[in-house]
Amino acid sequence: MSPDGLALIGTLGLGALRDSGWQVDAIGGLTLGADPIAYAISYASAHTASPIRAFTVRKEAKAHGTGKLIEGPFHEGDHVAIVEDVITTGSSALRAADAVRAAGGEVLGVLALVDREEGGRAALEAKGLQVVSLVTAADILAVAV
Repeated sequence: MSPDGLALIGTLGLGALRDSGWQVDAIGGLTLGADPIAYAISYASAHTASPIRAFTVRKEAKAHGTGKLIEGPFHEGDHVAIVEDVITTGSSALRAADAVRAAGGEVLGVLALVDREEGGRAALEAKGLQVVSLVTAADILAVAV
């Protein structure tokens, strides 16, 4: 959540989305891990021809306030990329994707900062979701050695 980290992740994440070919209207995922990544990418897109809105998926709807599961400028019919900080099992991304679909959005895929390579990618792909990760555990370990 540092300024340098947000600037780097926003730019890299936006580039990865553009490289994927997904034409997304909005980006978000399960709070809290996805939030700063989605916001950084949205901010990085602000002065482009296709700005991307960011939203948050709550773990459960609040009993007060709006009572929504999805907060932020998400609209029915949006083409969405789900964001994950780290993919381990894929369950957080699946929960977020289910919430987006239930609210009328179309999920184009999952963008992860790190794929831990512990089966999460395969679980998401088995559900028909394309996965793009900025780095894998192997990438990080290779640099650390």
